[in-house]
Amino acid sequence: MNTILYALIFIIGTLFGSFFTLAVYRIPLGKDITHERSFCPNCNHKLGFFDLIPILSYIFLGGKCRYCKQKIRPRYLLLEIASGIIFVLFAVSLRLNLFTTNINTWVYFVFGIFYLVSLVIIAGIDKEKIKVQKSVLLFGFIVQALYIIYLYIVEEKFNIYRYVIYLGIIVILVLIDIFILRKKAENSYAVENLLLCMLLLGFTYEITTILTITYTLVCISLQLILSKIKFKSNKIVKKENEQEKIPIAFYLCVTNIICLIITNLLKPMSQA
Repeated sequence: MNTILYALIFIIGTLFGSFFTLAVYRIPLGKDITHERSFCPNCNHKLGFFDLIPILSYIFLGGKCRYCKQKIRPRYLLLEIASGIIFVLFAVSLRLNLFTTNINTWVYFVFGIFYLVSLVIIAGIDKEKIKVQKSVLLFGFIVQALYIIYLYIVEEKFNIYRYVIYLGIIVILVLIDIFILRKKAENSYAVENLLLCMLLLGFTYEITTILTITYTLVCISLQLILSKIKFKSNKIVKKENEQEKIPIAFYLCVTNIICLIITNLLKPMSQA
């Protein structure tokens, strides 16, 4: 039965993966992601049901649009597969079982899925635009708040003070963004990433967030080193005002997903 369960979770993950590509493209442009049908960005032809089946449509259509024959970038296929794998790994890390898993773990899994959804979309947009999409960040905080309310109801020894401190820090960061950075027309990317860290810290264990930030710093350092090597080998002279664009939120989200799954796997069975 577990095989069927994980197969179903993989399929759900690929469906979300198909949605991620749409969300990453449309949300920064302020376009609707719920009512407007998907279309080919090259010929603008609206896509039918058989054009939108995750993984299978790409394979059967040969990686091309059915209508204009324009090649579809492989990243769409890869994201669908990766999303399915992430969902399955998250389920495996929680030892999900149809018959033996308790209700609290199932609830955590459902909230965790929506948490992962927010992280993947934030990561995708940041990789493309070097920007943390505030609307998606807000969605993540809403998911987190609903889960905290659930914990407050069901847990006898719920540590409410921890989340009050988090809320206080979040409010301060939002106020800095609204009343200082926006008034001065300054880039609020740093504050947005701090808010993202608070989202990670509120949903995962402190050790998971610490590992996430550590590995993110490693990734940033590697990118800077590789970039410097690339510029030197190609003998490219950087302009004084030209700065290396680093997708910090992308690294934070990706490393957090990996750390979340690993820390769940390392937990004793009784705590899963």
